[in-house]
Amino acid sequence: AVKQLALAHTLPLAQPRSLRLDGKYAPDAQVAQQALQAARPDVLVVAAYGLILPAWVLALPRLGCINIHGSLLPRWRGAAPVQRAIEAGDATTGICIMQMDEGLDTGDILRQQSLAIAPDDNSASLSQRLADLGGRLLLQTLQDLAHGTVERHPQPAEGVSYAHKIAKTEAPIDWQQDAAVIERRIRAFDPFPGATFQWQGETVKLWRAARRRGEQGVPGTLLPAPPGTLLMACGRDALELLELQRAGGRRLPVAAWLHTARMT
Repeated sequence: AVKQLALAHTLPLAQPRSLRLDGKYAPDAQVAQQALQAARPDVLVVAAYGLILPAWVLALPRLGCINIHGSLLPRWRGAAPVQRAIEAGDATTGICIMQMDEGLDTGDILRQQSLAIAPDDNSASLSQRLADLGGRLLLQTLQDLAHGTVERHPQPAEGVSYAHKIAKTEAPIDWQQDAAVIERRIRAFDPFPGATFQWQGETVKLWRAARRRGEQGVPGTLLPAPPGTLLMACGRDALELLELQRAGGRRLPVAAWLHTARMT
């Protein structure tokens, strides 16, 4: 979206593969360095970059580099704060506008605001709400920086946790887990990488499910349920499967999905 807006307004755009001057893509980084030095920025804003900025970038703008981070730091430093918050069952998350340093999300907090995680939030819906909040907080922070009124607060030493990058290998569902845990992982992994299980020899993605307390059976087996529904036993309680997707297909409510599964 940032790129498209820049192109629409004929703004200068650069997409270097790296900013490390001594790495594999050093020529890219050198071009980027020249462009940034020529721009003489007052401040650099980083969002969803995913890599640690090298020291030369951090030192370039007179007001430093600030980052829009999708958690209440120091909880969930790292690459996947939104997904890990949902997966862990956090009731709230939020946005931190952070002064960047050479550590991994360790800089001073310039502004922050909490946001409740809804029971039906997935990583896409929560990311969108956090992005809207982050945009508003960013503008307020930039105004504070311009007027010299920004307040910096070091992150507390307690409560540090790391949001490790989401891997495709996390997609398979372990039905031995509690239904509540599996349901949170389903939402956390939507849209990537999705939560998967095996159905009659094929891999199926499960996009939405509801916990059914008190239902019990052998984990990973279907329990008696009304026609057009699926109830899967878990390590504790059960999950009613609500929205599924076959390989090459689209997301479907369970009744429609069962119809297509029976047709093949």
